[in-house]
Amino acid sequence: MTTSPTIAVIGAGLDRVDAPLKVTGKAQYPNDFGFPGMTHAALVRSTIAAGRIRAIDTSAALAAPGVLTVITHLTAPRLERGPMTLLGPSPPAPLQDDRILHYGQHVAIVVASTAEQARHAASLVRVGYESTEALLDVDDPRAEVLTDPWSLDSERGDVAAGFAAADVVVEGTYTTPDNTNNPLGLMATIAVWNGDLLTVHDSTQWPHNVRTSLAAIFKIPESGIRVLAPYVGGGFGAGLRMWPHVILTVLAAREIGRPVKLVLTRPEMFTSVGHRPNSVQHIKIGANRAGDLIAIEHHGTSSVAMEDDDYEPVSLCSAVSYACLNVRTRDRQVRLNIPCPGSMRGPAEGQGNFALESAIDELAHAFGMDPLEFRLRNYAEVDPLSGLPWSSKALRECYLQGAERFGWSYRTPEVGSMRDGRWLVGYGLAGVSYPAYQVPCQARASVHRDGSAFVRSAATDIGTGTYTVMTQLAAELLGLDTSRVRFDLGDSDMPYSPQAGGSGLTGALGNAVHAACRRLVREFLDVVRDEVDSPLREAKLDDVTVSEGRIHRIGAPEQGESYTDILARHGLEELSADGRSTPPQPEELGMAVAGAFGAKFVEVRIDPDLGLLRVTRVVSAIDGGRILNEKTATSQIIGGTVGGIGQAMFEDTATDQETGRIANATFGDYLVPVNADIPDMDVIFVGEPDRATPIGTKGIGEVGLVGVAAAIANAVYHATGRRIRSLPITIDQLLL
Repeated sequence: MTTSPTIAVIGAGLDRVDAPLKVTGKAQYPNDFGFPGMTHAALVRSTIAAGRIRAIDTSAALAAPGVLTVITHLTAPRLERGPMTLLGPSPPAPLQDDRILHYGQHVAIVVASTAEQARHAASLVRVGYESTEALLDVDDPRAEVLTDPWSLDSERGDVAAGFAAADVVVEGTYTTPDNTNNPLGLMATIAVWNGDLLTVHDSTQWPHNVRTSLAAIFKIPESGIRVLAPYVGGGFGAGLRMWPHVILTVLAAREIGRPVKLVLTRPEMFTSVGHRPNSVQHIKIGANRAGDLIAIEHHGTSSVAMEDDDYEPVSLCSAVSYACLNVRTRDRQVRLNIPCPGSMRGPAEGQGNFALESAIDELAHAFGMDPLEFRLRNYAEVDPLSGLPWSSKALRECYLQGAERFGWSYRTPEVGSMRDGRWLVGYGLAGVSYPAYQVPCQARASVHRDGSAFVRSAATDIGTGTYTVMTQLAAELLGLDTSRVRFDLGDSDMPYSPQAGGSGLTGALGNAVHAACRRLVREFLDVVRDEVDSPLREAKLDDVTVSEGRIHRIGAPEQGESYTDILARHGLEELSADGRSTPPQPEELGMAVAGAFGAKFVEVRIDPDLGLLRVTRVVSAIDGGRILNEKTATSQIIGGTVGGIGQAMFEDTATDQETGRIANATFGDYLVPVNADIPDMDVIFVGEPDRATPIGTKGIGEVGLVGVAAAIANAVYHATGRRIRSLPITIDQLLL
């Protein structure tokens, strides 16, 4: 089956189909729901980072107006840890013993008739602690070190011999701090029990994971749990795991027999739903006199919580980014008394790329070579790990077209040579890649007698445009106008979907929708297969195409029938079909499955007397495979770029090294970019549809952020001669 070229749906800058609901306030987020008899919960958090609870007094809280219950480790039932997930182990179950593993740990939950009563009662809970000295520094010799925690350490060639043969070697240590996801919408959970049936509204990026985890923890069938998240107020990775506050909300609702609503406060967001862990990276790179990379060694260390795991292989990018015969990458984690880290937009690559692309830039300058020319000279035409050709790669075009759009040729190479009045001007560049990620997904498609289509899957849309692009895709595959297609998501009762994260949802879900729609057209053909008078008699899927609500033979629009005529003639109200996608396998394709690639070009201006840094231009050239909607895709890259500017210049979750308390856990203290910090941004897409999947997409959610920090740091060097190896870049680093 082919798609009619007259259906110009895919690629069009279609406005978001969910926009009218959002701008009129009709889109319901988890925090917006209410139920008869609903109660409200508040958390009590630890005020030490390590030790034990010596005593806990809840009497005053229980006596406070409106209080229904207070649950502590002394009264909570035994709960097992949640199951292993695609993203690793579940976080530890809350309130299971008296140990304190980090500042802000949940030590009690209070439920009352109103949110104000719950918060007041929570302040009345008195906790006595027996403190021990907390481990808070990755360099603390007492801390447990996990070597090669994901079995991803790599080595090829002879690294020592490579460095011995190198004519120029650069090395340095790069550090990145903890960053906190901070979606604007506070994360919320509502739990409602109806006998043994449980309904949960949750700010999750993965409804099925919440359902599976709750079923295991509370020992009830998954069929008895429904998790709803039709709209989520952002996440940036904070909603990828099922966090302990969700368990506490469900537990409290079961205990009091009434619905319970918990909305995290902003300070609680800093300790309850993950953060980007800090990193210390040592990188060493060598090249011969011609500028060919000979050896790369990249060692990364990141922090992790005492009894949790987080996937952050920060050094891995050095194994795959450039053509180099001798490469060694090593990663390790250090267990500390900190809140559980988790994915934050561009996990691992966001940190690792900063170190790698800064070092590449430094090596280019050491040769006196244009940083763009140096990257092109060491371009990896095939996958460096497997030696297989890429399923698609247009990074070279990203470099060349991005440079032309940016005006890179107007750059003068000498450090400090460009000025605009009193301002120093610098140009910086970074190459970008993000690994391909796709897991199985399912979708269901139906066409009704009125000719409309309904397509659904239990995915989430965290503002990325999933509602819109899947509506477009289904419309094209079924030959319908987008106004005739309804796409629904965010309900665990729908067909299985993986998380909205890792730049993997569009590919997984899109290929499942593709399979469901193709199968649905086949179902219609099966209905009329033996009809003597049907123009589609004995037609096969490859014989037909679809347009204007009809199936017809390719090249013969008159030889076809509408969906509505077929359904009406057979007395059917609808036909439905299920589809599933499976991850492409390199060994079957004979190709390395490619993720997105890109090039970031940045102009900065620096006041040499005040140390003020301004980003004045950004051009992002992106190879994202087939772009389903250029408007929403551009928005994704712009949003990621803003996050990258935050990583480079503003964001730093500051932990007091004496107490373990996060010292800036409010928007008044934790700096993020605002409109005045963001220039006009230019985004261009290059490349062709990826060959690994039917729809040819590549995820672009992460690639918008990755590379921005390195490009800014490289531009700062070009402007000032100062090589900044520690994020965020601050005024004191720039005072000349």
